[in-house]
Amino acid sequence: MTEVDTHWMERALALAREAARCGEVPVGAVVVSPDGTAYEGHNRTRDLSDPTAHAEVLAIRRAADRLGDWRLEGHTLYATLEPCAMCAGAIVLSRIERVVFGAHDPKAGMCGSLGNLVQDERLNHAVELASGIEAEESSRLLKTFFADRR
Repeated sequence: MTEVDTHWMERALALAREAARCGEVPVGAVVVSPDGTAYEGHNRTRDLSDPTAHAEVLAIRRAADRLGDWRLEGHTLYATLEPCAMCAGAIVLSRIERVVFGAHDPKAGMCGSLGNLVQDERLNHAVELASGIEAEESSRLLKTFFADRR
């Protein structure tokens, strides 16, 4: 974990809090380019009535759109929750170099928990992983959100 990782994870947490205020599952994501430009997203599945509107996918789409290229080589994605299969697939397809996430997701995480799609040697791209950064706060946000819904 570096100071840079902590900085961007704190920004992802701020986005997760914003998602919660909007009634969305509190997950935030930031794609950071090699030059330090950030592209952000938070869950918007309910708002957009779109099951693919996960934080990671929205941040990846924003980065690709602004850069005019689907290849995000050299970029790092920061997410408060371990990416699911859909998001892990988007990460691999976009050629993101590194993923840093907070909380593990034992029910849907595909970056080490349920499976590890982003490092599957059968694919043509493998991603560097770092986990557990700001994990306690990421977990707390999710637990509080779901407890309040019950």
